[in-house]
Amino acid sequence: MNIENLLKIIEIEKDEFEDLHITRFYSSFVVISKGKVIKVTNPDMGYCPLAHYLYDGIRKIKESDSELLKNTIKEAIEEKIDKFGHFTEKRELIRNDIAVPYGASEILMYAMNKKIIDAAVVVCDGAGTVIVNKPEIVQGIGARMNGLFLTSPIKTTINKLKKANCSVVFPDVEINQIEGVIRASKFGYKNIAVTVNGYLEDDLSKLKEIERNLNISVTSLIVCTTGIDEERIKEINEYADIVWSCASQEIREMTGKKAILQISTGIPVFVLTKKGLNLVAGYSSDEQLIRELNSGKQYLISGKCEGTKIGMGNFNACFK
Repeated sequence: MNIENLLKIIEIEKDEFEDLHITRFYSSFVVISKGKVIKVTNPDMGYCPLAHYLYDGIRKIKESDSELLKNTIKEAIEEKIDKFGHFTEKRELIRNDIAVPYGASEILMYAMNKKIIDAAVVVCDGAGTVIVNKPEIVQGIGARMNGLFLTSPIKTTINKLKKANCSVVFPDVEINQIEGVIRASKFGYKNIAVTVNGYLEDDLSKLKEIERNLNISVTSLIVCTTGIDEERIKEINEYADIVWSCASQEIREMTGKKAILQISTGIPVFVLTKKGLNLVAGYSSDEQLIRELNSGKQYLISGKCEGTKIGMGNFNACFK
């Protein structure tokens, strides 16, 4: 899916808005302008594991009541705007606590704290592709962030990031993670992690080319995978390091078969490579155990299985 096609599906004309942001929640695309939700598309699924984990109200809604569900989705995004300043000049950018047990930003925060990576290329509303070298900013940006597809410049957010020694890659706040990695390399970073929206069309093979050509290490984290097709999953399986399954049953089936390590059973996170294991090891209480896993076998970390006790972030789980 590219942005042009997405705008057609949503029936939004970008040029009609000075300030426009598009995110996704519960499979619905949510359009925000001037700090207000102005449109929610119809959800195309009846159950979202992350939404059910975070929001009590959503658990009580019947699948058939689509209008109530859309209104609740709107309220959930408005809550992020009110509490965390998303899509506004009040955007929260510093955070040190864990919001989601096995979230991408949480894993990046720990990896950066432990010097496993020296930079992360992430996406922030109001700033687009951003190169971050501070763990508290990685978490501040990503802690309660949903998939971001389009955003508009917010000067206050951009200035806060620049003052924190982060690089906003594009003045027009374009989202282009591939170019973000190239730019991070030009700044001298050698161990780079990058989050990639699985629903968009980023060519993941280019990350491998960049890695070889520039003599750097790039660890890819694929997020927002709900609704992606089989061809995209095959590409992810071939080139990605860590994949969040979101609400995709196809990711669970196709990617799960190839994973060295599965983290969680509720919303599985699949680690496909040794580089992925190295990144995730920083989030665990036994880094050596995770790093030395046999890539020819499969392992599980979960709070709902029997096995060796292991800490993940500030949670206790079991490894088998």
